[in-house]
Amino acid sequence: MRVALFITCVNDALYPGTGRAVVTLLERLGVQVDFPAEQTCCGQVQYNTGYRHQTEPLVRRFATVFADYDAVVTPSGSCAAMVREHYPRIARRAADEGRNGELAELAGRTVPKVHELSEFLLDVLRVEDVGAYFPYTVAYHPTCHSLRLLGVGDRPTRLLRAVRGLDLVELPGAEECCGFGGTFSVKNPDVSAAMGADKVRNAVDSGARVLCAADNSCLMHIGGTMSRRGGGPRVLHLAEILASTEGNVT
Repeated sequence: MRVALFITCVNDALYPGTGRAVVTLLERLGVQVDFPAEQTCCGQVQYNTGYRHQTEPLVRRFATVFADYDAVVTPSGSCAAMVREHYPRIARRAADEGRNGELAELAGRTVPKVHELSEFLLDVLRVEDVGAYFPYTVAYHPTCHSLRLLGVGDRPTRLLRAVRGLDLVELPGAEECCGFGGTFSVKNPDVSAAMGADKVRNAVDSGARVLCAADNSCLMHIGGTMSRRGGGPRVLHLAEILASTEGNVT
């Protein structure tokens, strides 16, 4: 199986350790991972801001760059949702308007191969215990796109419960949005900040040492809110917990 890592903009620019953790984890499970250097943004920011036509070249690029792989794995429910849920819609709209008629075919060949990390581990590799060790109390925040668009369900928590040494505790108000929402946090900063404060308060109340999620964009917002508050659980991506072993705890 030829597997490619789709790192995403946020991880590439701000959280490269998450990408390294994905590679470490998958290689430990016997998967050879490629990193196509030609990959770029998935276009979510442009699309969410109303620039659908400007998103089409990014759909084409994604479909072309990842065309020859059997699977594409990404440590981002948000970007996976953009590709799986919105690329087909963008391609259909373009065809209906008489532009980029081949875009639907290109996207149709690549989009079904895209998996968020927990989906790939459980649905493709059929692995629940990835051999991880993480001796901390952890609360899990299910990000909006992974929860509502991808429907990853309990996949991340099943993986976390199988980690040796890890004590998974309940996060109050877990399904409530953290307030980031990409451009939402820019356009509605006061509402975004209030939602972030609620999420941080719930994270603190959980008693967890670590707050885990599968999207670093949400963790960036929550972690930033915590730093301004003056403390709280450490925020850490799911991949980095799953990549940890007894001799190398993150």
